[in-house]
Amino acid sequence: MILAALLVLGAAGPAQAEERQLLFYNHAWGTFDRATADAVEHSAYIKQFADFEVRTTTGADGKKWTGRYLRGRETYLELYGIGDVGGSDGELGSAGLGMSTEHDRDLDAVKTRLRAAGQTPIDFTQTRDFGDGKPVPWFDAVFLVERYEKFGAWGMEYRDEYLADPRSKVGPARFPGDVSRERYLPDEYQNRLMRDITLIHVAVTAADLAPTVPLLRAGGFAVFADQTGVVAVGGGTTMRFDEVPKGRTGLKRVEFALNRSTPPHVERLGTSTLVVGPGKRAVWTF
Repeated sequence: MILAALLVLGAAGPAQAEERQLLFYNHAWGTFDRATADAVEHSAYIKQFADFEVRTTTGADGKKWTGRYLRGRETYLELYGIGDVGGSDGELGSAGLGMSTEHDRDLDAVKTRLRAAGQTPIDFTQTRDFGDGKPVPWFDAVFLVERYEKFGAWGMEYRDEYLADPRSKVGPARFPGDVSRERYLPDEYQNRLMRDITLIHVAVTAADLAPTVPLLRAGGFAVFADQTGVVAVGGGTTMRFDEVPKGRTGLKRVEFALNRSTPPHVERLGTSTLVVGPGKRAVWTF
């Protein structure tokens, strides 16, 4: 199984990153058992730890999902319980990864790199309905597969229509073509412990890992193969993908940088454990 990943990489060592990084970790999501999802949703500590929101969103084609969001300065985490999103995404062990651009039209450059590598990008535009029945273009996305088993990764770029809509509550542009993660996310993280996500660890099938690697490379991440899977490094977040059989997939671990040092605290949330501190680091295992 690992051999397949090595063949995708083209070598057993590190894959060379492109000259400029175009994609950056934006958010990861995972679907967990109901006890864990409910514990996160109703935890008083989580509301102190992170800028936290439970939101039901209506996207393209009327698709709805209910997520629990922990938001930092540039990165965030999205948690579902079984059935909180439709189809196979709402099944236990499903997960996903969104990587976004910081500059307008960088997604076009990602697609150019993908085509040069022999890949065929699949375009998609996500919308968001703020409740008036008039969907607003939210972000453009690129995938490499139309269907995945339990894990899907995509590149994305926020749309000007969304960033300009006052209901999106995003900040002003700091430079021409600013579609950055920091602009998109609110500044409430400053009043919480969580600053940003520094590592995610996901267990994926070989079939789902195969299209993820070329997308990482086109985004400009340095990609390494090891005995358990693949590691991607770049932009302040490390992403580990362990290759596993079906039945063992899912988001397994998230590490955080904190805004300030804090004494140690252990918060058990359903079947997961969040260990905060000591110092300016936290680790959540699922």
